[in-house]
Amino acid sequence: MQRNWVTGLRWLFSFPGALISLLVGMVYGMARNGFSDPDIWWHLRNAQYLLTHHSLIRSDFYSFTVAGHPWVNTEWLAEIPYYLAWRGFGIMGAKILSLVLIEGVFLGLVYLCWKECGNIKSAVLASCFAVLLGAVTFGPRTVLFGYIYLIILLVLLERFRSRGNAPLWVIPPLFCLWVNTHGSWSLGLIVFGIAIASGLIEGSWGKITATRWSRPQLRRLLITFLASVAVLFINPYGYRLVFYPFDMAFHQKLNISHVAEWVSVDFHDPRGKVAFILIVALLLTALVRKRQWKLYELGFVLFGLYCGLTYIRFLMLAAILISPLLAKGLDFLPPYRRQIDKPVLNAVIMLGILALMIKGAPSVTQLQKSVEKDYPVEALPYLKSHPFQGRVLNFYLWGGYLGWEDDTFKCFIDSRVDIFEYAGVLKDYIDLLGLKQSQEVLDKYKIQYVLFPQDETLTFVLSRDPRWKEIYKGKVSVLFERTGQSGPVGNGREVITNP
Repeated sequence: MQRNWVTGLRWLFSFPGALISLLVGMVYGMARNGFSDPDIWWHLRNAQYLLTHHSLIRSDFYSFTVAGHPWVNTEWLAEIPYYLAWRGFGIMGAKILSLVLIEGVFLGLVYLCWKECGNIKSAVLASCFAVLLGAVTFGPRTVLFGYIYLIILLVLLERFRSRGNAPLWVIPPLFCLWVNTHGSWSLGLIVFGIAIASGLIEGSWGKITATRWSRPQLRRLLITFLASVAVLFINPYGYRLVFYPFDMAFHQKLNISHVAEWVSVDFHDPRGKVAFILIVALLLTALVRKRQWKLYELGFVLFGLYCGLTYIRFLMLAAILISPLLAKGLDFLPPYRRQIDKPVLNAVIMLGILALMIKGAPSVTQLQKSVEKDYPVEALPYLKSHPFQGRVLNFYLWGGYLGWEDDTFKCFIDSRVDIFEYAGVLKDYIDLLGLKQSQEVLDKYKIQYVLFPQDETLTFVLSRDPRWKEIYKGKVSVLFERTGQSGPVGNGREVITNP
């Protein structure tokens, strides 16, 4: 018994354990601060409604602009854990859940890279690089569940390739869970298709090789793929949930062209430079190393680079797909040798990292301050003591937050961009931001109040328009009330300034 206990400690405080703890600390250091994702607020509200009324939201009742419009909540299942964490521990609970999910993604990635290359040093180093690339996804986001599912899929496919056998029966239930959690299931299905297609031919073309699946293997893969497609329709919205990713890709042009996370990579900013270094590293690996690329590896890399460079929100996808290949390119690193391991030193490193993580843990106050920096928290007391007597034009990123804080508030727009694009509201909002027929748009929706950030151009224009009166001003937000003849007359409230 004592010998087993000692063996367990040696395994725990091994060099791989110390390396992985460094990765965990790195992820924690980059993800621990902030709580700024604008979607989290209506995610919480959706889950609250579901658990209270035992019914999913199928049409909008958060806004006055698209009230009653049919809506498909593509992330309903992922919202529940965040709401339960919030209900149990407040903002700290939701933050801890997001940290656990982010750490889970990269621990799974380390395992995948290690299975692909067999060198724990290479696996951890490649995963550290992925952390820098995928940091755009850090935050309380539902897509983190999707990336965990993707890694599970890749692990199963790797095992099937290397051993010729794997529990493929897990994949259809995985996709059933995935489709109810996040729209990224469509990316997983493409990855699965690339893996199958790469084994339909056999040959060697320079540094690229392909091995054909055996007939029994191909049969199992195709059956699994078809079953995975079939189970997508096991969801509360039916075919509409399944076809939503295609609707976004082909019909939501304003969403994709104007929302920040859909922009392409800018190679002048730090994130773009990391992506550029990754591309260079892959090219150098191909030129310098003698190892041949498998056809599926090439397919994964091209798909990952296309998605990640075209839309920055998919840089995490690119990191997950490319890291195993990068780890193989780092196989020149000396392998782990257990006989020269130093458990005491490893323990010191791991305990030191743990101490730093505890010391650097964000407090509730710090998280609240990060929310106050991004949302009109300071305006809430005023808004509650002075209820709106008409329609409000709110800043796009604030719609979900205002509705979460006051369920009677009806927003103009929030970050559920799809439903507002369908009804033409998004286009009108973009015209407002660009000062294109702004007064006409305000009149069209009979806007009585405007709640906007101080640094927006529209705020500057309204502050000098005699038809609008500034009735509240804080560090983040400014509230205007219409006073001109083109709309209802205000109630004569004095200007309130929150320093």
